[in-house]
Amino acid sequence: MREILEQIAGQRHAVVGDLYLDHYVFGQPQRVSREAPVLVLDEERREDRLGGGAAPALALKALGCDVAVTGVVGDDAAGRTVIDLLTAAGIDATHVAVDATRPTTVKTRVVAEGFFLFPQQLVRVDRQERDPISPDVERAIGRAFRDIKSDAILASDYRSGVMTDALVADILAYRQLRGCPVTVDSQGDLGRFKSFNLIKCNQAEAEAFLDHEIDNAQPRQRLLTDLRAALDCACLVVTRGGAGAAVVTGNDYAEVPSVNRSEVYDVTGAGDTVVAVMTAALLAGATAIDAARLAQRAAGIVVRKWGNAQATRAELEAALVDGGGAS
Repeated sequence: MREILEQIAGQRHAVVGDLYLDHYVFGQPQRVSREAPVLVLDEERREDRLGGGAAPALALKALGCDVAVTGVVGDDAAGRTVIDLLTAAGIDATHVAVDATRPTTVKTRVVAEGFFLFPQQLVRVDRQERDPISPDVERAIGRAFRDIKSDAILASDYRSGVMTDALVADILAYRQLRGCPVTVDSQGDLGRFKSFNLIKCNQAEAEAFLDHEIDNAQPRQRLLTDLRAALDCACLVVTRGGAGAAVVTGNDYAEVPSVNRSEVYDVTGAGDTVVAVMTAALLAGATAIDAARLAQRAAGIVVRKWGNAQATRAELEAALVDGGGAS
């Protein structure tokens, strides 16, 4: 896996998906309000971070890849902040479309600090448009693939209107033109991504799609093997939280354990990390099992951090030396 990690640096990736701005309001708890049974915080600071489809882009950048992002933001202050944050992270944001008819998706989190070991999120307020993007924006994003000329395309579907059927068809057409792998982190609508090279979802999303629980080992293997065949994908990965991940290819079925189960502070970004690391590792020539093992080590690093975090190349190298950390 160290050899795989060495070959990842310098890859050129295009990430397409729903771009979010994560806005945080941090404060110190003071008392319970007289108006309602809620905490009153004294605001201390605010922070803006990237979320949604920008998260796997950050994860790829942390591995040393060259990354370009395409998607859509609104013609508003939040959209300009998203583009500024992408640029500051060293990610090419020149292919992000601006649509004045829809607002930038913003997820606002109110977070208490102080007497807790880690910050505690109290409430989240989402502002987002879930209607499909316009045909003009579809065409602009489709043209972006050809301009970027990437080694792989990673689609991140947060179901906020970007991943339309037409855009999925554009991605598959680009794969045929360039011969590059296409991967997706789908929030359950798996059938729309039939024939992608890698399809990743979590257990709850797989169960909702199958309308069947997959907790028991023997039915799980049979159900997921049949699901991979029906989706006609080279690799299906189903993340299962602390239980690790199930990996299904045309020839193999394996369950890769999680690396860190005892030091979990925040799972935000873990799924984005898994699909990003697996995409890069498969592009580097790794087997699906080795790619999943590397991804689990990266996820084990991310869940030790608060917020939408990434595993850096240096952290992964250290984890491979010491065995990946606590179990």
